[in-house]
Amino acid sequence: MNTDQFYTFLSTTGVEIAIKVLAALAFWIIGRWLIGRVVALLQAAMSRNAIDPTLTKYVGSIVAVALNIALVLGILGYFGIQTTSVAAMLAGAGVAIGVAWSGLLAHFAAGAFLLVLRPFKVGEFISAGGVTGTVQEIGLFATTILTPDNVKTVVGNNKIFSDNIHNYSTNPVRRVERTAQLANGVDPFQAMALLRAAVAAIPNVASAPAPEISLLDFQPQGPVIAVRPYTHNDHYWQVYFDTNEAIARVAGANSWPVPAPMHIHKNI
Repeated sequence: MNTDQFYTFLSTTGVEIAIKVLAALAFWIIGRWLIGRVVALLQAAMSRNAIDPTLTKYVGSIVAVALNIALVLGILGYFGIQTTSVAAMLAGAGVAIGVAWSGLLAHFAAGAFLLVLRPFKVGEFISAGGVTGTVQEIGLFATTILTPDNVKTVVGNNKIFSDNIHNYSTNPVRRVERTAQLANGVDPFQAMALLRAAVAAIPNVASAPAPEISLLDFQPQGPVIAVRPYTHNDHYWQVYFDTNEAIARVAGANSWPVPAPMHIHKNI
């Protein structure tokens, strides 16, 4: 190819290719923006009709994936690439990927079962797949959970569905588990009465069921009192720490001695 032919190529075919590349880039940017708007409008419409947020996010994910695939096929068609052959190629690649990553299908199926059976919803506090936190999103293949220490954690749907699921938000209240170790010589019945009054005064403690203040066990240091108030999950940690403080205040106000094991002397 001589210089004249090269300049002729650049002035015709090269410019045409550059225009197509720029047009494809514009199609991609505008298409992605339109897809985002369509998904947002769809989810907003579903929210206005009081459709469950879990279903709303799941449908939004499916629509976004489908529209992105259509956008890519449209751009390839603009370049003159036969989309039927591309679809066949994608299908073949999908089979190969499906064989290599068969777990993705399991995650997808588990996500569908989670949506149908609804063991939990977006916004609920759960423990599943070894993670405890608030459900942010149930996606096509994974569920996003925000842990209490503010860490975003993504767990595969199949791992969640095949494991035990603890939903702490289903019931109106949950129980806070605390104990008070008394020293030998402290009257446990008087201690239970004092603790019962102190715990009942803690904000957000449920009156029904009433807090459980019971003689739990006997240790070498002395009796052990179970201190178990009930509260809504939203106030769990506030009641948890306030219960600890109430135990400490009652012990200090009544000058309870520090628990220590009794020493048994044996004659040799």
